[in-house]
Amino acid sequence: MTADQLLRLLLGVAALLAVALVVLRVAGVAVGPRGTAPLTAVLRGGLQLAAIGLVLRGVLDHVPALAAAVLAVMLTTAVWTASHRLAPLQGLRAARRAVAVACAAGAVVVLGVAFSLGVLPFSARYVVALGGIVLGGTMTSATLAGRHLLAGLLARREEVEGWLALGAPPRRAVLDVARAAVRESLVPVLDQTRTTGLVTLPGAFIGALLGGASPVQAARFQLIVLAGLICAGSVVAVLVTTLLGAPKVLPAPPEQR
Repeated sequence: MTADQLLRLLLGVAALLAVALVVLRVAGVAVGPRGTAPLTAVLRGGLQLAAIGLVLRGVLDHVPALAAAVLAVMLTTAVWTASHRLAPLQGLRAARRAVAVACAAGAVVVLGVAFSLGVLPFSARYVVALGGIVLGGTMTSATLAGRHLLAGLLARREEVEGWLALGAPPRRAVLDVARAAVRESLVPVLDQTRTTGLVTLPGAFIGALLGGASPVQAARFQLIVLAGLICAGSVVAVLVTTLLGAPKVLPAPPEQR
């Protein structure tokens, strides 16, 4: 990247952030402490992208074996992020264990299918590219499934208590709530897939095009990404709601915690 390109990038990012902050300020909405969450998020993201760019350059060009280490770091970060949001269900330790199992299982299934069937070349470049996208999807799916499960337990508490009063085990009492949480968690990825090419052009497709791939090659990669996200999301949502869907004590409303 030349100095001119870097300057234009910084100016463009600053302008977009300024618009976002002004709009939020005018609307009286404060996102994060002192309303600076958009700014800090972009700054953090920029630093992380710069760091991962340097790391991946070495991994992809010189040390392909380190691809597994890169994916391990991504998985660890995904588990740490999602588990803290799901701690009210059965505690942080249980949430962390459930999210780790679910995210790892979702990613392994997708990568295993994609590379064992020869859909994509088995190389560090493709493993990191597909693995990174899928792990990001598993984190989102785990968070959505867990949050919908928690919201359902709070909203349908009397229904769950009724099942328990009739002698049903905790898992059966929560089963309908868990199933609804799985369905709701899949809505974003299903909508994204349905509207691809009509409403949105996904990042993987655009990135492949900008990288020199033909539209057919870009579409091929994007299609396996979309199918992989649905697969991983399904695996993760079912596992999270299964592992956290039989609480011995129902979560308390926020005001009682």
